[in-house]
Amino acid sequence: MDDPGLVGRVITGVDYRTVAEGGDYDPAWTWVALRAGRVVARAAWWGGPDDEKPVNLNWFDVPDDDIEAGVALLEQAPYDVEYELILPADWTERPEARAAAEARMEAARRAGMRLLVERFRYRWTPENGLPERPGRLEFRPEPDDAVVLDVLRRVHSVTLDAHALLAIEQGGIDQAAQEELDFFHWCPSPREWLQLAYTPDGELAGIHVPAYNRTGPCIGFIGVVPEQRGHGYAYDLLAESTHFLVERGADAIDAATDEGNFPMAANFKKAGYPVTQKRVHWV
Repeated sequence: MDDPGLVGRVITGVDYRTVAEGGDYDPAWTWVALRAGRVVARAAWWGGPDDEKPVNLNWFDVPDDDIEAGVALLEQAPYDVEYELILPADWTERPEARAAAEARMEAARRAGMRLLVERFRYRWTPENGLPERPGRLEFRPEPDDAVVLDVLRRVHSVTLDAHALLAIEQGGIDQAAQEELDFFHWCPSPREWLQLAYTPDGELAGIHVPAYNRTGPCIGFIGVVPEQRGHGYAYDLLAESTHFLVERGADAIDAATDEGNFPMAANFKKAGYPVTQKRVHWV
């Protein structure tokens, strides 16, 4: 199939390769739509090396003049997981990229998916400069998952995050907290990197999770408990996560937040994290 590679995971520099070829796609999770023997749409669902089912769909190609081929492919594939469409940061200003993105989103819509959220994707590198540590909080590892779950429940009791709100809608605040904890355990980085943050008088301020996901260093989670909001502590947590990862050899750090989460977006900007991509999530 001829595709110009303007949108999707290909723009991150990743080629489609199977696990046997040194890539991270399972042929069993890779589907094509054929018409008269010719590929007219294709999709590859993605998961980690230990996952028994796909985590998401992040490779989906459909021509903008044959959207129904993509619709048929999504309807027949047996996976009910999120579609993450990876886009250039300026995709709305580039007509060809916009047409490619809109064709994929229209196929998802016609196949019964709905738009969940649009997100900023950031990448910090050393030339952006290390953010200053404010020094207002003390950080401690927390090995007890029960304690962490309680903190996550408090954080998500007042949240702007669309994925957390979806989990709350589906199964309550316990599900939202458990999904976050499951992600921390899914990451290959050490569990002890997870830290709680405290004020000098010992009051809990929040949680930060510097991590490695399956592709590299990332800001896994930043959360401030409701009673400590308004002090700008999310920036302190982000700065600490950045230093923590750099001290352990990271030369690039990925991060993301919802476009509607204006306070967190402002913190990323303040900490020197440039927007490098957009991500549009369909469920």
